[in-house]
Amino acid sequence: MDLVTRAASIYLGLSMSDYKTAPAASTEMPKGIPYIVTNEAAERFSFYGMKGILVIFMTKFMLDSSGNPDLLGEEEARQWYHSFTSAVYFFPLLGALIADAFLGKYRTILALSMVYCLGHFALALDETRLGLGIGLTLIAIGSGGIKPCVSAHVGDQFGKSNSHLLEKVFGWFYFSINFGAFLSTLLTPWLLNHPDFGPHWAFGVPGALMLLATIFFWMGRNVFVHIPPGGVAFLKETFSKKGLGSIAKLFIIYAFVAMFWALFDQTGSAWVQQADRMDRNFLGFEWLPSQIQSINPIMIMIFIPVFNGIKALNFPGIYGMVNKVWTLTPLRKIGIGFFLTVPAFLLPAWIEAQLDAGVSINIAWQLGAYVIMTAAEVFVSITCLEFSYTQAPKKMKSLVMACFLLSVSLGNVFVSVVNLFIQNDDGTSKLAGPDYYLFFAGCMLVTAVLFIPVALWYKEKTYIQDESDAVSA
Repeated sequence: MDLVTRAASIYLGLSMSDYKTAPAASTEMPKGIPYIVTNEAAERFSFYGMKGILVIFMTKFMLDSSGNPDLLGEEEARQWYHSFTSAVYFFPLLGALIADAFLGKYRTILALSMVYCLGHFALALDETRLGLGIGLTLIAIGSGGIKPCVSAHVGDQFGKSNSHLLEKVFGWFYFSINFGAFLSTLLTPWLLNHPDFGPHWAFGVPGALMLLATIFFWMGRNVFVHIPPGGVAFLKETFSKKGLGSIAKLFIIYAFVAMFWALFDQTGSAWVQQADRMDRNFLGFEWLPSQIQSINPIMIMIFIPVFNGIKALNFPGIYGMVNKVWTLTPLRKIGIGFFLTVPAFLLPAWIEAQLDAGVSINIAWQLGAYVIMTAAEVFVSITCLEFSYTQAPKKMKSLVMACFLLSVSLGNVFVSVVNLFIQNDDGTSKLAGPDYYLFFAGCMLVTAVLFIPVALWYKEKTYIQDESDAVSA
């Protein structure tokens, strides 16, 4: 253990000798997985609950230091939203470097989770632009920093003997993300709009869930596999021909995936603003604009077994049925997801045209767009998560996960820049009404077509952690 790693371990009260440092040779599910999945559900509740109400908070609730309304316009709010999202998915690079080189994934997650909690409570205590800036900055550092470490930490629990369970576990992992997101996108908009609660509670409850997520993760410390930080070996592997080659090849894929995220993340900005103008009476309820996003996580939880299959029912799933006639490689799945994203944005373009014409449109039409977008997410995001882990050299797991997450950042930078340049001085937009959605649908179609030869060119190479019979270091 090098000096920096030893000092950090002492500061966090952790001893590396207490923990397993390699997965055991076993065909069973690792014991640490339930702690990670539970942590992820609570952490995602906190993140999506906070993120889901951001646009509505900035345009309808934000105050100045005197307690007077200090609201943002629609384009400016979208700028803030996508700039924050971009920062969240940029900071994984910092978290990955700290984890893979110095502290290891567990210690990095624990330390940055505390920063994450502070960000939530800053939002809960201060409803001004200052509180917004401080809170979002801390959340971007904390949430972004732990993202590549958590997903890589999942994969680290497995060796070659039980690596066949990775696909199932990443499905569970994604299920837990969306279970937390579903609950929070229903609850936090209600808290924000309720006269007895408001922004303090709407941001405070996600903060409390993040604190619980940190506790859940700490509880699993004795059963986790703690892959030691690579130190100098990490730097050598990263800057080796193999390391740089792996990153360069994957970055080509991620450049295309960035456009998917540019469209997908607008479900939390442009789609929420569109929903605010629609007839939201559906299934006997008057839905709040931010609550419509809950259809995405609930559909994810339904789609995961539908796509992967249900063994107890002898149902092979969509993947299994397609595989019988056409081999579904990871890159083919991603390509299908790209093409599905196009109609997912054409439908909101049609909705926008109807709204501009004065036609009352029920929210059920936008829910249809969510169903298509969710199917695209299953093809692209879940596949990319597992693909990134398996294609990353052993000492670079967190770093490669960070590079994958950087694609989300790049996609949101693109949206933020577009929203900056379409603003006219008189408050109008250069991409008004349906033109806004048609522009992004066109960008996605071009991306999907150009991805086809790239998918044919890419040659996969899988890296899984070595096993050990030893229980601890």
